[in-house]
Amino acid sequence: MNAILSTLDASRRPLVICDIDEVVLEFIDPLQDFLQSVDHRLHADSYRLAGNIRGIKDGLPASREQVEEYQEAFFAAQQRWQRPARDAKRVLDALAQKADIVFLTAMPPRHQTPRRALLDSLSLHYPMIATEDAKGPIAARLIGNRGVQAVFIDDIHTNHHSVREFAPGCMLISLMASQAFRALAPHPGEDVAVAKDWTHAGELVEAHFSRNA
Repeated sequence: MNAILSTLDASRRPLVICDIDEVVLEFIDPLQDFLQSVDHRLHADSYRLAGNIRGIKDGLPASREQVEEYQEAFFAAQQRWQRPARDAKRVLDALAQKADIVFLTAMPPRHQTPRRALLDSLSLHYPMIATEDAKGPIAARLIGNRGVQAVFIDDIHTNHHSVREFAPGCMLISLMASQAFRALAPHPGEDVAVAKDWTHAGELVEAHFSRNA
């Protein structure tokens, strides 16, 4: 993270802080494919994994321990399963012409190496931070005191609330690749813009930059 901060300290460009799972990379659909390989299925009954992952043959919900084991195995083999969200690379590459981009992903740092390899294989070479800590304080450190415009893109409403608390001047955009689970997600808040897809998200960011140029 220190190397990323040093680079940003020398920049006066706007900043886009972007989540990865279910934002830059699809998560729900690839996880579904993985679960099928272990005779389970994710049901879109509510906005959570626990209780919604059930055996294909017996219909019984996986235990919390099983869910954690499946997530661990999925992330360990993410290069086999995950793929970019539609238009994510195109929009990010366009935004990178005028803004710095940093990926901020909520995952155990032990999975950082395979995640970095996956992103690089997709030519998504933007710097990345993998953390299990709250995103607000990290976003605030990335934005710093440079007075630059900043945008935070994520699919989880609590992450938006964290960034709102610690970096109140940051624009917040909610984006989620899965249509089925997006419909179940809690509303992120009136001050969070909801993007329909990556094309819409790019338009929101560009409009924000133009208004505050």
